[in-house]
Amino acid sequence: MCMVIFAPLFAIFAFATCGGYSGGLRLSVDCANKSESDLNIDIAFAYPFRLHQVNFDAPTCEGKRREKLSLIGDFSSSAEFFVTIAVFAFLYSLAATVVYIFFQNKYRENNRGPLIDFIVTVVFSFLWLVGSSAWAKGLSDVKIATDPDEVLLLMSACKQQSNKCLPVRSPVMSSLNTSVVFGFLNFILWAGNIWFVFKETGWHSSGQRHPPDTMEKQSSSYNQGGYNQDSYGPAGGYNQPGSYGQVGDYGQPQSYGQSGPTSFANQI
Repeated sequence: MCMVIFAPLFAIFAFATCGGYSGGLRLSVDCANKSESDLNIDIAFAYPFRLHQVNFDAPTCEGKRREKLSLIGDFSSSAEFFVTIAVFAFLYSLAATVVYIFFQNKYRENNRGPLIDFIVTVVFSFLWLVGSSAWAKGLSDVKIATDPDEVLLLMSACKQQSNKCLPVRSPVMSSLNTSVVFGFLNFILWAGNIWFVFKETGWHSSGQRHPPDTMEKQSSSYNQGGYNQDSYGPAGGYNQPGSYGQVGDYGQPQSYGQSGPTSFANQI
């Protein structure tokens, strides 16, 4: 039940906080010649964080000439992988919810539904772990690449001591931090659900029932065998007249049953 409620919700938070992100930073370059200064250099970036494609202009403090720069790094692979996992997990959670509610009989038919659900749950658990870890590393690199102090080092004007370069505004990364948190929460949720889906497959219950069934079969085999029958009773071999009821070579009765005295009387 927790899986049905929280899995789609957590997946939405994961891909919304990452895929919908847009941010920026602002820098200030104060040249020795004030007329060449630019105190508001805005640099905007967004998902999927192909920062090498983010261009901006900066003054060189050498006349009116400006230089065209770009941020460093391409972190789209980890971000897009993370968002893709979140979207597919959301869609599968919705589909699984519909099946649980409206198609329960078909879900349990031939145990095929629980088996598929178990495999998909294991796969998504692994993907959430890998995707969240990769995106956590990618986010760390994005923070470094968009750090205003690091961006200022790219400007030639900031390499001259006569000019003053200052960060005005840093990018806000709170939503991206939230996306990483929800990524690992999704992993915990899906990994914890493996046990409950495993019990639905019937493997858990069949594994518990197998030893008692074996003991019952062994017990029944002993009860039906000769060890439990009254082999020494009236129907047994030692009480029935047989070969021991006949006269031996020396004329002595050798029967211990009921026919022994009759054979002895006949010979007298």
